[in-house]
Amino acid sequence: MAEPKTEIGVRFKAPQSLYDRIGGEKGVRALVEAFYDIVEHDRPGEILHLLHLRGHGLEHARLEQFRFLSGFLGGPRLYVERYGHSDVRKMHEHVEITPHARDTWLECMTIAIDRVGFAPEVKSELIRYFTRVATVLVNKAQ
Repeated sequence: MAEPKTEIGVRFKAPQSLYDRIGGEKGVRALVEAFYDIVEHDRPGEILHLLHLRGHGLEHARLEQFRFLSGFLGGPRLYVERYGHSDVRKMHEHVEITPHARDTWLECMTIAIDRVGFAPEVKSELIRYFTRVATVLVNKAQ
């Protein structure tokens, strides 16, 4: 594929999406599986496990998080194709999310990122995006 040119003929390369940088579908699946394995089996995920048991359960959450993250990270917009939106507040309106739950989610996701083995600069970018979104989802004081 030819690289695009500017008016003065300088070539540039479009930045690669985060989705592609983590390995596309395979990378997103690995991240989601690592995250929910932590939620289901490891001590840091206990509070999140209980929250998911009050909702649709972990298997449902694994599938929906994969769909959401695919589009969120710049890949196929699977969640939007299925539900017509990717409004994370709407997705989580049935869940009471405290600052502690947010911090626990971020801790588990950080562990998952480390387990999957993404490059440090990718980890940093993922955590920055996830922190921004997780903070918006807090809907209940401690």
